[in-house]
Amino acid sequence: MAEQHKQPLDPAASPRLFKNPILDKLSRTHISIPIIILGGAAAGIAVYGFFHGKITIYNFILFFLLGVFVFTFVEYMMHRYLYHLAPTTEKRKKIQYTIHGVHHDHPNDKERLAMPPAFSVALATLVFLFLRWVLGDQAFGFAPGFFLGYSLYLFIHYSVHIFTPPRNFLKQLWVHHGMHHYKQPEKAFGVSSPLWDYVFGTMPERKR
Repeated sequence: MAEQHKQPLDPAASPRLFKNPILDKLSRTHISIPIIILGGAAAGIAVYGFFHGKITIYNFILFFLLGVFVFTFVEYMMHRYLYHLAPTTEKRKKIQYTIHGVHHDHPNDKERLAMPPAFSVALATLVFLFLRWVLGDQAFGFAPGFFLGYSLYLFIHYSVHIFTPPRNFLKQLWVHHGMHHYKQPEKAFGVSSPLWDYVFGTMPERKR
């Protein structure tokens, strides 16, 4: 696992990742942009599916909920095994730092709390084409659920880094992700939900 700082160097700093100014600019985005892109994709796919008779209401509800659920698993696995890629070589170390390590050093950098717009569009397109190939017409229910799950993840991740924890049960999301950043980076990989941390035994030890 890549070395992470126990405390951020400057939580809100937004360091330059690329020498090329265009690439560096493309690595930044306002959180609302990818959420709008994903939300629009989810709505567009659902409307198209209904108007063209691709999916029934019953199947839409079923596969929509399944899509949201599956996203939580994908989120966990990517965070654990891709974002925290073991830096066994200098190249892997650089890749890991670029896609996630910089976030651990500067967790409150508002411009790098989500995937940039160009990548969001490309990813949404590729994911839908893959789901269409695997699920056929049921993708018109699954994809909107999956994209909504992604949008909720982005909103939650942004909120726990930027806003004060609420005084209700949602505060646990702030605590859980805070444990990952500042106490146990090898634990608490779930952001939108701690479900898979329970399943795979990566819940943080609160007494540490």
